[in-house]
Amino acid sequence: MSNLEKRISVVYAGNEGIFDGVLISVLSLIKHNKNPFDIYILTMSLSELDERFTPINERQRSFLEELCQKENPLSRVMIIDTTNQYRATLLECPNGDSYTPYALIRLFLDELDVPSKVLYLDTDTVIAGDISELWDTDISDYELAGVLDHYGKIFMGIRCMRRYLNSGVLLLNLDKIRGSGLFKKCIARLARKKTFLPDQTAINLYVKKKLILKRKFNEQKHFRDDTVIQHFSMTIIWHPFFPFFYTKNIKPWHTDKVMGELTHKYDDILNDYISLKRRFSEEI
Repeated sequence: MSNLEKRISVVYAGNEGIFDGVLISVLSLIKHNKNPFDIYILTMSLSELDERFTPINERQRSFLEELCQKENPLSRVMIIDTTNQYRATLLECPNGDSYTPYALIRLFLDELDVPSKVLYLDTDTVIAGDISELWDTDISDYELAGVLDHYGKIFMGIRCMRRYLNSGVLLLNLDKIRGSGLFKKCIARLARKKTFLPDQTAINLYVKKKLILKRKFNEQKHFRDDTVIQHFSMTIIWHPFFPFFYTKNIKPWHTDKVMGELTHKYDDILNDYISLKRRFSEEI
């Protein structure tokens, strides 16, 4: 099978408000990869908890699919509602305050009608190159593959510095995950116990078979020449008087700050995003 015939399955998760992040991430994905994509967006409705907790809607889905199909007519964008799964297991969990509930719903992937191999991406990721090498990684003997967390060695202790993965980019083997019960164990823990960086920590706690990937597949700090996926996660700025610090949390949709303070690497994608977002708003 040629590279252009290779169908790649990508998963995002969130509420209606993640549209900007998904739009930028998808724009970067189809710029550097002409494969047919199956893009799954996990979402749910919890508006009784917060008026912002509304699901990704059909207009957003179709807009994203139209963009993808301009590059490859075989691409698809699909919405999967996980409201029932969340209500049944995590509605009363003690981990919904530091992060939105939508950060947890990827843990339902083993119950959903998706391929056994999927690439999960946080909505603050931007693709900077061909992801074929990542997608072709053999994880048949592993539950998942990921990159070490940049700050794990600081906040999770010295014992975790060489094994604590960042969960913003994960290549998942759902058959293995079903067999090991990995996600079921994570959900059971989060339903009963307050956890720092909840889903990420739970995954790291219970995963038994994991493959550690090269940093270039989830660059959490600065863009490098070999970067394939850049993750705009929170950055810690250390004060000259250690151990004091402050945090900077610039996301891709903060376009002025990205282009003004961080990098011009993605100017073309961000300018396309600004134009497309304006078009989408005008159509509404």
